[in-house]
Amino acid sequence: MARKKTPEINATSTADIAFLLLIFFLVSTTMDVDSGLFRRLPPMPPEDMVQIPPVAKRNVLQVMVNKEDQLAVNSELMDISQLKAKAIEFILNKDNKPDLPSKKIKELPFFGQVEISNGIVSLQSDRGTSYKMYIAVQDELTAAYNEVRDMKAMEQWGKKYSELTEEQMDAVRKYIPTAISEAEPKNVGQKGGKK
Repeated sequence: MARKKTPEINATSTADIAFLLLIFFLVSTTMDVDSGLFRRLPPMPPEDMVQIPPVAKRNVLQVMVNKEDQLAVNSELMDISQLKAKAIEFILNKDNKPDLPSKKIKELPFFGQVEISNGIVSLQSDRGTSYKMYIAVQDELTAAYNEVRDMKAMEQWGKKYSELTEEQMDAVRKYIPTAISEAEPKNVGQKGGKK
C-alpha cells in the first residue's frame, strides 16, 4: 500500500506578508523626538588665548537654580514669573544705573550711533534641577531678549522684530545681542558645594 503524501504548504507569499506588516508598522508608528534648545555656540577661542578676560560684576546677571527648583538672581530668591522683567531691566539699563551693565557706543546700520549693553546673563543650574524648571528659565530669558528686540524694532520701524527684513533683523541682533552664558551643572544646592 502506498503511503499518502502530505501536501506542502505554499510559503511563497509568507515573505510578502511579513514585508507588508513591517512596512505597516514602520509607517503607523510614531517616534518621540527629543526636544531641545536652539543655541548658536560662540566660536572657539584662539589656541594662544591663555586667560579669559575679566568681566565687571555689574555686567553679569547671575541666575542660579538649585535642586529644589528655587531660582536666585544675583543671590536674591525670586519667582520664575519675575525673571523676565528682571532680565529686561538688566538688558536695557535705561537710566544707566551703576549696578546694571555698562554700555559701549557703536555705529549700526539703520540706527546710527547707539549704546550697546556689555551685559551677560550667567545661568548656573544644579544637577538635580528638573528639566521643566530649566526649560522655564531658558524660556523666560529668551522671552526677555525677544521682547527687547521687539521694542527696538517698534521704535525704529513700527513693526515687530519677526516682521523685519533680514538686514533689519541683523541690525537689531547687533543692537541687542543674546548674551547667555551657561555653566556646566553642578551640585549648587548642597552644603559646602561638594560634587
